[in-house]
Amino acid sequence: MANNTGDHAFTARSLNTVPSEPMYSGALSFLRRRYTRDLSGVDVAVTGLPLDTATSNRPGARFGPRAVREASALLTWDRPYGCEFNPLERLAVVDYGDCVWDYGRPLEAPAAIEAHIAGILRGGAAPLSLGGDHFISLPVLRALHEQHGTLSLLHFDAHSDTWSREDEQGRIDHGSMFFVAAREGLVDPGRSVQVGIRTENPDTHGFQILDAPWIHRNGAAAVIQRVREVIGGHRVYATFDIDCLDPAFAPGTGTPVCGGISTATAIEILRGIAGLDVVGMDVVEVAPAYDAAGITALAAATLAYELLILYASAPRRRAAPAQAP
Repeated sequence: MANNTGDHAFTARSLNTVPSEPMYSGALSFLRRRYTRDLSGVDVAVTGLPLDTATSNRPGARFGPRAVREASALLTWDRPYGCEFNPLERLAVVDYGDCVWDYGRPLEAPAAIEAHIAGILRGGAAPLSLGGDHFISLPVLRALHEQHGTLSLLHFDAHSDTWSREDEQGRIDHGSMFFVAAREGLVDPGRSVQVGIRTENPDTHGFQILDAPWIHRNGAAAVIQRVREVIGGHRVYATFDIDCLDPAFAPGTGTPVCGGISTATAIEILRGIAGLDVVGMDVVEVAPAYDAAGITALAAATLAYELLILYASAPRRRAAPAQAP
């Protein structure tokens, strides 16, 4: 084997090597990346944001980052099938560990997450966040806005997450954060796309919605075309709520909704939009207590890997970085 020292998460000598470590053993970082808070030469920092107090239905997504890391061990033995390059060789990716706050003071969580992501950005890396419930996207977007300004949003979900109330100020709610993000100017709804929606919300708030029935009728190619038309060359934040997938493919989530897309369709869409200028990403709402045989965590790990491919596909990132010592 090319690297048979084991525990690649701690022993890796380079940020761009692909380990050949047994899938059933070893330290479980995301994709066996090195655990570190040193962001020198790092392109993407994977981090867990284990919040689930903003859920409206079943909790348990605080255990999502751990489950996704475990499932990702299955994916490290070779490059993703059909991909022309290995993103782990093109990008320097590390596992930055999890954001921590006092669980007894839940109102402090948004500021803690924003500061945590801001630290990653100051280090020169882009964040790939593992949720946690979907509220985590709001403080992440606040941190990104400081560096990149108003972003497009590419949002995969069963729910629009734009429900609003008169008392929305200060709410920690996984069903309204993109309404807040638009109101705060963090995202531009007119340059944003929501994919897979299949729950009623009478107000689109200006977001382009490609709902699940439309996708089933028109196919992935139509989604890819529309995403490119709406987002164009704008900088974009990509967020994937695992309940975008039908519960047949992702039962382990807090608010499952029947009629969703398949994992294969999601992968086809993400591969088809290569070249978008992605500046941050997340995969959220994995609740392993409701999972079956780990299929939700595996789907989430796979989609997070696909988001790395998408990030690496931007024209300015196509040259492989120099290997870190």
